[in-house]
Amino acid sequence: MTALVGDIGGTNARFALWRNQQIESVRVLPTVDYPRPEDAIRAYLQGVGQSVEALQAVCLACAGPVSGDEFAFTNNHWRLSRKAFCEELGLSDLLLVNDFTAMALGMTRLREGELIEVCPGRSEPGAARLVIGPGTGLGVATLLPVPGGWKALPGEGGHVCLPIGTAREAALWARLHDKFGHVNAEAILSGGGLLELYRTSCALDGEQPKLTTPAEVTAAALSGDAYAASVLEQFCVWLGRIAGDNVLTTGSRGGVYIAGGIVPRFVEFFMRSGFSQSLRDKGCMSRYFDEIPVWVVTAEYPGLEGAGVALQHLLEGPPSGG
Repeated sequence: MTALVGDIGGTNARFALWRNQQIESVRVLPTVDYPRPEDAIRAYLQGVGQSVEALQAVCLACAGPVSGDEFAFTNNHWRLSRKAFCEELGLSDLLLVNDFTAMALGMTRLREGELIEVCPGRSEPGAARLVIGPGTGLGVATLLPVPGGWKALPGEGGHVCLPIGTAREAALWARLHDKFGHVNAEAILSGGGLLELYRTSCALDGEQPKLTTPAEVTAAALSGDAYAASVLEQFCVWLGRIAGDNVLTTGSRGGVYIAGGIVPRFVEFFMRSGFSQSLRDKGCMSRYFDEIPVWVVTAEYPGLEGAGVALQHLLEGPPSGG
């Protein structure tokens, strides 16, 4: 079987062929370069020497809630109709899954050396695991053990309200609220959110902003700029608060995976940050986190791997309980 899997975020679309339960011929295409996902897929297939007619199945992992025929991508300009997509590419069906459903399933395909331990612990047998990751947006999903394998529960946890734990966070939140109205978690916990946090911090502190991209903020923090480091520290603390809230809500005592494209760029800083303390800063429930392990995921294409797993479930049937 020749199948195509895609992991489509706000900035990049990652495509691969799925053969013999493995991904191959991975390519990354900027979404801004193509008016539609169909155009990007045609370009990908041409680049790897495959014809559209050879495709027998397609699974796309997409940022946003997946239901119905029409789908609008959350963080880019693409839209698609399942019916029109299948008619154009000659397919009987298109499997769409939430991008963090695929990311969560990708955790079941991790290899040795693709995890960095942040908080030591012991996975509770039979317990859920949390998968959370800042990137272009903030993805959140839950991985559940079921007889015969794992099931991923999709959600839109990146759009929950940003929590407030200190007076400074309240002051930052107030400025964000004045600007956005509703302040969700990914307003801060994303690439664009890191830059927004830097600018809002500067405004609060009367500092003149000098940095203009998320990469500049990170680079300055890692090169010794004390102010940029304080902003990146606050980013890590807020990620801990959100991750902790999700652990309590889902009972994810099996562990927490920090995925996405941002945190792996500053792992050493992250491990020294206040993330671990803010994760467990839950008052009378703080001891709940004592044995919960936390890992940073360094695998290159876990979303593509997970899309392949989702496609395999469709073709062969999901695990029992799925």
